[in-house]
Amino acid sequence: MATNPAPARSDDSGHRWQVARPRRPAHLALLALILTGLAVYAWLVAAAAPFSRGALAGVVVPGAIVGIVASVRPPERIPAPAELDMIGMSYWMILLAAFFEWEASAWRDSSWPWHPSFTNLVDPMLAPHLVKTVAILLWILAGWALVRR
Repeated sequence: MATNPAPARSDDSGHRWQVARPRRPAHLALLALILTGLAVYAWLVAAAAPFSRGALAGVVVPGAIVGIVASVRPPERIPAPAELDMIGMSYWMILLAAFFEWEASAWRDSSWPWHPSFTNLVDPMLAPHLVKTVAILLWILAGWALVRR
């Protein structure tokens, strides 16, 4: 006699649907512990002064960890597409070229107020400690997502 892994329930219309089994508490506790640790790490790194040794270590340590994980357990390779969408690719290349032209001309002009660099525009937005912490946390999670891919 076979049993269902999860009990089936029905709603008012008579449709039956499976109830998803919850994750084991140990997995949820480990996930909560990891996310809490990452949040504390991001909070500490966000407190470091820009271009200081603490800020450098805050970038190098997660980068090294993600690099080691990627080299020890490389992700599965995604097969190359049969053909490249040239129209979509050209849109991205135009945007990338415009961004690099903006940054290069801002660097050449020493970032005058009438032609700020991207960094000069983003710095005031990242000034609050909480916003900088969230940005660092998202950066770490994006790096992890790239390794898991």
